[in-house]
Amino acid sequence: MIRLARVGTTKKPYYRVVVIEKDRARNGRSIEIVGTYNPRTNPATVNLQHDRIQYWISVGAQMSDRVAKLVAKFPATVAAPVAA
Repeated sequence: MIRLARVGTTKKPYYRVVVIEKDRARNGRSIEIVGTYNPRTNPATVNLQHDRIQYWISVGAQMSDRVAKLVAKFPATVAAPVAA
């Protein structure tokens, strides 16, 4: 499962986008951290490793509803090739 794990202090949430077994606790041991989400900045700061997310989806991981919305709202940017 690809979902959010809350870190940060009280009243100052900061989230990691993690790959974790579905039945583990929210902040349990994760397999891999594939991004971060900070809702406290304006606009919200989202850093995602789209290649790793696609890999985990290809091997059967499912995204939570919130992570699916973040991936849809912040798609991977395709870098233009540099002319030599």
